[in-house]
Amino acid sequence: MNYKSIAQETLDIEARTLLDAKEYVGEEFKEAVEMILPCKGKLIVTGVGKSGLIGAKIAATLASTGTPSFFLHPTEALHGDLGMIGQEDIVLAISYSGESEELSSILPHIKRFDIPLIGMSKSVESTLGHYSDIHIPIIVEKEACPLNVAPTSSTTLTLALGDALAICLMRARDFKKDDFASLHPGGSLGKRLFVKVKDLMRTDHLPVIDRDATMKEAIVAMSEGRLGTVLLADKEGRLEALLSDGDVRRALLQSDFDLSHKAIEYATKDPLYVDDDEILASDALVLIENKKIQLLVITDKAKRIKGVLHLHTLIEKGIS
Repeated sequence: MNYKSIAQETLDIEARTLLDAKEYVGEEFKEAVEMILPCKGKLIVTGVGKSGLIGAKIAATLASTGTPSFFLHPTEALHGDLGMIGQEDIVLAISYSGESEELSSILPHIKRFDIPLIGMSKSVESTLGHYSDIHIPIIVEKEACPLNVAPTSSTTLTLALGDALAICLMRARDFKKDDFASLHPGGSLGKRLFVKVKDLMRTDHLPVIDRDATMKEAIVAMSEGRLGTVLLADKEGRLEALLSDGDVRRALLQSDFDLSHKAIEYATKDPLYVDDDEILASDALVLIENKKIQLLVITDKAKRIKGVLHLHTLIEKGIS
């Protein structure tokens, strides 16, 4: 059996489903966004079975991108959790058939309290469609399942439509990277979007020497600093040059090398530095990788040395 071919066929079917959806997405998205934007409560997502699983993911995406949202299972709602839906909330109900018994059972109660309802199903003529104030169609020509039974293309499309709704709301709110970071302080996303250079840079026991120091003094300071680098500064602490262990090795190969020579003669006179410790650590990593260096010097606006950030620190802290 050619499993590669089966996998490719599955992807083709689901990809066509998504592309076909572009042709019928219409005003309902504009109406849904305009209903949700002024909402003072939460967008409560509900659904059963596979639709429920997709709904839970949609709720999580909405909540992480600036739209307060949570998932409510219809069965739990029937047994007391309807009280979790407030007068200022909006409900997004998902059912491909639009006829799910558990979901249909709570729809009259939602409308009894005059809660705005956005429905997602294959037909506006379904039970869910009739109760919905706004209906977003889920039109699928064929499930990827060879029996055309298991929810595959339909769940993929539902998830994509949920993503599209979340992105519309993000754009409408001008939701920015800083907003995203404030909602993701932990994990790799939080580290990439929240951790700043000042949080990771080394500020004590810096290997800084006077610009007129000798190579002997520089090598001693480099050994004590344990960074493989020394920074050369003027009397006011302003960065003038950087001497790396590579610079030292190259100096040793010169026929006229002498430990009494000034270190600045062998140092990099215009080293890379940043004068803003508020920049993201992930942006600093990009600088380090692009310049193929291991140490980034951090200064103030007057170029006075404040700290250093090593590539190994960024890696250890999971910055990517």
